[in-house]
Amino acid sequence: MTAKSKTKRTKMKRSPQERIGLFIVHVICITAGVLTVVPFLYVLSGSFATEKELLERSFFIIPHTISTNAYKYIVADGSIFRGLLNSTLVTVVGTVVNMLFTTTLAYPLSKSWLKGRNVILNMVVFTMLFSGGMIPNYLVVKGLDLLDSYWALILPGAISAFNLIIVKNFFQELPGELEEAAKIDGCSDLGIFTKIVLPLSKPALASVGLFYAVSHWNDFFNSMIYLNSTEKFPVQIILRQIVLLAQGASADGSAIDFGAGGTPPEQAVKMATTVVACLPILCVYPFVQRYFEQGVMVGAVKG
Repeated sequence: MTAKSKTKRTKMKRSPQERIGLFIVHVICITAGVLTVVPFLYVLSGSFATEKELLERSFFIIPHTISTNAYKYIVADGSIFRGLLNSTLVTVVGTVVNMLFTTTLAYPLSKSWLKGRNVILNMVVFTMLFSGGMIPNYLVVKGLDLLDSYWALILPGAISAFNLIIVKNFFQELPGELEEAAKIDGCSDLGIFTKIVLPLSKPALASVGLFYAVSHWNDFFNSMIYLNSTEKFPVQIILRQIVLLAQGASADGSAIDFGAGGTPPEQAVKMATTVVACLPILCVYPFVQRYFEQGVMVGAVKG
């Protein structure tokens, strides 16, 4: 019996109650998808709309007049490109550091025979509940002479307790027989970790790596506190400055001429900055989506 015939036979066996339930599930999923996508479409459309249309129409998906004034205003001085490079650098280096420290700590903690394992785990969990606060963190960064450097955005959060526990639990679920067989073949502990454990943990590592990358990309508060040089500002700080400048220009009437759209579109600038901030991460997500979905389902089904 072919797979197609089996599928048809399964559909024929469904009771009316099952069909109604399946229909309701599909409706709920479609509704949730629409509610999720529509706000993004509105922001994207609004970034290409004129200020007049944004004020006159409360909601739309396709603007009547296509205007690139908001994006012209964002790229006018070129600082946005420097901010994108800075954010990319911090995100890439920061994610590599995060994954290096997280995996190397999670692997030994996944072994029940490790002495002092519970003490270390309790210390990790303690950091999830309590933190030193903003001022002690600033004093630590200052004491380590990390102010106004990219390392101030990377090293203080090198390990996330939540992500560490996720990776540790995944390592614990891997069959111990694989490591025992590798040891019999003469593989070292480092070889087991790099050649067996990490390749088998791609779903969990992809999920945690995406969490770290998004956190670094969206980082705004730490950059505002620890960085002083404007040439080191990430894209989030640059976008904030652009929005504030657009608001000031619209308020005092000192805006430059942008053609048919008139003054710098304040609301459209806000939407355009949102698009610019989200677009790089959205471009990366399709490459890790397969592993991300597997990582989310880790531990969901047993047996």
